[in-house]
Amino acid sequence: MNLKDKKILVTGSKGMVGKALVKGLREKGCENLLLPSSNELNLKEQQDVENYFEMNKPDVVFHLAAKVGGIAANVDSPAEFLFNNLIIECNVIESAKNNSVEKLLFLGSSCIYPRECPQPMKEEYLLTGKLEPTNEGYALAKICGLKLCEYYNKQYGTEFISLMPPNIYGVEDHFDSKNSHVVSALITKFCNAKENNLESVEVWGTGVARREFLFVEDVADAMIYFMENCSAEKIGAFVNIGSNKDISIKELALLIKEITGYSGELKFDTSKPDGMPKKLLDSSKAESLGWKAKTSFDEGLKKTIDWYTSLSQ
Repeated sequence: MNLKDKKILVTGSKGMVGKALVKGLREKGCENLLLPSSNELNLKEQQDVENYFEMNKPDVVFHLAAKVGGIAANVDSPAEFLFNNLIIECNVIESAKNNSVEKLLFLGSSCIYPRECPQPMKEEYLLTGKLEPTNEGYALAKICGLKLCEYYNKQYGTEFISLMPPNIYGVEDHFDSKNSHVVSALITKFCNAKENNLESVEVWGTGVARREFLFVEDVADAMIYFMENCSAEKIGAFVNIGSNKDISIKELALLIKEITGYSGELKFDTSKPDGMPKKLLDSSKAESLGWKAKTSFDEGLKKTIDWYTSLSQ
């Protein structure tokens, strides 16, 4: 598929991943882009979504829009994370089918895997155990989304594909305390501590949990690659897209401390949850299909910190 010739709808185009994807599409020469904001299109209203598809007739859909947040937000609002994400993905996927969209890409999350999942996590490990309680609502919604795509392909002959990334980080991320993920949360803490000469920085949990991170530009690159080059039949139910490397939260904090030049202490609040003990994707399937991450973690982290610090200058 040559995306340059297609009318492309990107839901969630104003978010971190959406902005990176739009940038990547424009660099490929894609000009016929539909980029509705939440004010222009309420994805939670089924009739609004159906009307938008009927009026605009997109050829291709990248479905990125979702309610997202860190552990605190997921723990506080599990019903919102489940309901909002379920209804949004159901509306978009159903309307894509009803309006004969050529191809749809659904972006999931590595939280779909069981809490005690064997590592690295292979696609076939889905639904083999209990989910991590701190983000169960979000994970259930993402599982339903990928399964909906799989079942629509089976029942209706659609061409809907799903990608599962690990923790995504990069420029344009959320940096507020409520909705930020671990990388952006720690960058905010260390930059603030340095600026205000604080003696210590508090890190949630024990620091021993391990996470895999993928730079947002690599996520965009993967979405464009699989949309252009791999059919739903070739991909199967879904495919992991990761960096094949993980790092402990303590190691992450020390790395951000070093890059930001903060000289104080680290303090771990062990009363706060660690989340899953370890999350590392097996991305060998993606590599066999021709895609591999390009950005090293050190490089991506430096780009993100430079972007964040530039906001206050």
